Amino acid sequence: MRLIDLFVKREAPGRGASFVKQRKTSRLFWIVLAIILLAFFAAFLDYPKAWNKSADWLNAKKNEVGFLKGVPNIPQFFNLPFRLGLDLLGGTHLVYEADLSQITSGNINDAMQGVRDVIERRVNAFGIAEPVVQIDTVGQHHRLIVELAGIRDIDQAIKMIGETPFLEFKEETTVAERDQVLGSALDKSTFDQVKDSICANPNILIPYLRAYSASGDPCYKSTGLNGKYLSGAQINYDQTTYRPLVTLQFNNEGAKLFEEITKRNVGKKVAIYLDGEPISIPTVQDAISGGKAQITGSFTEQEVKTLAQRLNAGALPVPIKLINQETIGASLGEQSLNASLIAGLIGLAAVILFMILWYRLPGLVATIALLIYTAVVLAIFKLLSVTLTLAGIAGFILSIGMAVDANILIFARMREELKWGKSLPGAIDEGFKRAWTSIRDSNISSLITCAILFWLGTSIIKGFALTLAIGILISMFSAITITRIFLKAIMTERLHNYVWLFGAKKKTE
Repeated sequence: MRLIDLFVKREAPGRGASFVKQRKTSRLFWIVLAIILLAFFAAFLDYPKAWNKSADWLNAKKNEVGFLKGVPNIPQFFNLPFRLGLDLLGGTHLVYEADLSQITSGNINDAMQGVRDVIERRVNAFGIAEPVVQIDTVGQHHRLIVELAGIRDIDQAIKMIGETPFLEFKEETTVAERDQVLGSALDKSTFDQVKDSICANPNILIPYLRAYSASGDPCYKSTGLNGKYLSGAQINYDQTTYRPLVTLQFNNEGAKLFEEITKRNVGKKVAIYLDGEPISIPTVQDAISGGKAQITGSFTEQEVKTLAQRLNAGALPVPIKLINQETIGASLGEQSLNASLIAGLIGLAAVILFMILWYRLPGLVATIALLIYTAVVLAIFKLLSVTLTLAGIAGFILSIGMAVDANILIFARMREELKWGKSLPGAIDEGFKRAWTSIRDSNISSLITCAILFWLGTSIIKGFALTLAIGILISMFSAITITRIFLKAIMTERLHNYVWLFGAKKKTE
C-alpha cells in the first residue's frame, strides 16, 4: 500500500467527488511530508552528531564496495553551537555604578551610551568572546552590567573597565620621529614593510598600537588638547548636501589650544584618540577659531552617532565604581546546564505521559507535534544566536507547558462535541474552531507580558522573556497547524467506529 493511501480510504461515489478527494489527499500528503522534513532538519541542527556519525559509517561502508568508491561521500551536517550565557558557560558578572553628579540631566543618556560603547570596545580589545555590556537604570541609579563569559584574568579586565575614558587630539609626527619609534619596536624586514603605509592605514596602525604601545605612537604626537577641554559633540547636517556631520564645541581654554593646533597643521591630519586608539583622523582645511569645529565626510547616520558618543565619552567623563562582582566557574555552569536539561526532559516526559493516558490518540498526535515543536524552537535559538541562560531555559520549558495547554483546550472541546453526537470529522473541526479564540487571547496576553519584561527587565529577565515569546509563537503553529494536519492525515472511516480512542463513548440510540 502506498504512503498516500494511508491517509484517507478511497471510495468512489462519483468521478468528480473522487477527483476532488484525491487532490485534497495529495495536498495533505505533501504538507505532512514537508513537516516531517522540517522536523528532521531541525533535529539534526540541534544535534548534528547523529547525522555526522551515521554519515561517517555509511561513507566507510560505501568505500568498502568497489563500484561505489567513485560516488561522493555524504557531507557532514554543519555544526552551529548553542550560544550559552554566563551562568551556563562560566565567567564573571560585574555591576558598575556611574557617578553622574557632574552631568546635566539632558546629557545623561548620551554620557551613559558613550561610556557603554567605550567599555565594550575595551572588552573586545581584551579578547573576550561575546561580551555583554548593558545599561540598567533603576530610579536615580545608573548602572552598567558587564558579563564576561569564559574570562580568565579577572583583575586585568576589572582594571581596564574601571578606567575613565581618555580623549586626546594628536598631530602628525615627522618622518624621522616615525622611523625612530618603528625602528625601536620592529625588526628590519617588518619595518621596511610598514613604514610607508602604517600612518595612512588605521587597520595597520591600531594593531601596532595594541602590540607595541610601550614604544610610543609612530604617527601622531600629543598636542596637550584632551577631553577636559571639549564641551561636547553633537550630530548635525550639512545645509547644502544634507549629509550628517559631527560638530565640536570647546571651552575657552580649549578654543585657544585648538586654534593654535589647526593653524600649524593646515593641510595635515589631526587625529582624535580615545583610550589610545584613533577614532577619527580628519584633515585640517583652515585654521579654526572660536572653539567650534565640524568633522565631515561620507558618514552614515550610525557612524556619526557612534563617533559623537565616543567623543562625548571622553568629553564628559563618567567615573564608574564596581559595586558587585560574581564569578561563576565553568564546572558550576556545566552542572547547571545538565540539571536544566534533566529537568526539561523529565517535564517533557511527564507531559507526554499525561497527554497519551488522558486523551489517547489525539494525545499521541499532540506528543509528536510537541517533539517537532521542541526541535524547531531549539533550532531557532541556534539560528538567531539566542543566548541561553538558566532563566532562558526556564522560559523555554514554560513554553512547552503552554503548547500543551492549547492542545488540552482543543481536545476537551472535541470530546464534548463527540458526546453530543457530532461526527468525528465535525468534532475535530469544531474543537479547533471553538478553542482558537481562547488560545489566541491567552497567548496574546502572554506575549504582551513578555514584551513588558523584555523592555523593562535586566539581561536575565530579558533572556526569559525572549525564549518564552519565541516558544509561544511556535507553539501556536504546532498546536493549531501541525496537530490538526496530523489528525486529518490519520483520519479514516474505520476510526469513526472507535471514538473511544478520542476519549469519548460512542453514542447509542
